[in-house]
Amino acid sequence: MGQKDVVHVHRLIAEGTIEEKIYQLQEKKRELIDTVIQPGETTSQSLSEEDIKLLLNLT
Repeated sequence: MGQKDVVHVHRLIAEGTIEEKIYQLQEKKRELIDTVIQPGETTSQSLSEEDIKLLLNLT
């Protein structure tokens, strides 16, 4: 906050760690959302919020 210069963030994740598995799961969920909700849409017309939570095991 308050930073005016460009900030670069590098994520270092060691192979075979729990962090790698968490990162892979996050990427899979991100890809799923990208296929369900098209760019520019704020919500999906075909899936409810409850449906998405079920798909992502958030309930």
